[in-house]
Amino acid sequence: MKRIVVLISGSGSNLQAIIDACQIGRLNAEIVAVFSNKADAFGLQRAQRAGIATQSLAIGDYADRQAFDRALMQQIDSYQPDLIVLAGYMRILSSSFVSHYLGRLLNIHPSLLPKYPGLHTHRRALDNGDSEHGVSVHFVTEQLDGGPVILQASIPVLPDDTEQDLAERLLIEEHRIYPQVIQWWVEGRLSLRGDRAWLDNEPL
Repeated sequence: MKRIVVLISGSGSNLQAIIDACQIGRLNAEIVAVFSNKADAFGLQRAQRAGIATQSLAIGDYADRQAFDRALMQQIDSYQPDLIVLAGYMRILSSSFVSHYLGRLLNIHPSLLPKYPGLHTHRRALDNGDSEHGVSVHFVTEQLDGGPVILQASIPVLPDDTEQDLAERLLIEEHRIYPQVIQWWVEGRLSLRGDRAWLDNEPL
């Protein structure tokens, strides 16, 4: 069974979706540890309730971002993971971290990439008058939110929508597609080849 480490910074709702998918057999993998850069992240409690090992590392304990990421890599590698899943992890990763896990590092981002990399995606969609908004699962590369997209889901933007409305409706889609993509990787159907994501030996 493939071993997964999940990185979070906040409430961990996508983490919970992955935990649930493992428990019901939709995802044939084991989450062996959950890491956070915030000791008070609620997602750590979710993991502990599921009997999953947790660790938090504070950036203030390290000289710089490189030192922090080196320590994080050492701790992650002690669990011998096959796949690293970012689920609301709000730190920009160093190039050494990305290259160390290249091809086995996934992220979910609340926009229809390449639209709106970075933060405040719901606000930007509303400010620009978009008729649809969405979420993307992608391989992580050194370009911020710029790795090859694997799967997207979209929702309509309604006339009276607020940022909170969009966020809540998108979470339903996030919880649906992220475990699916992880399962594709676990089954060996999904891979990163050069600058493209491939599924079932076809470029996406």
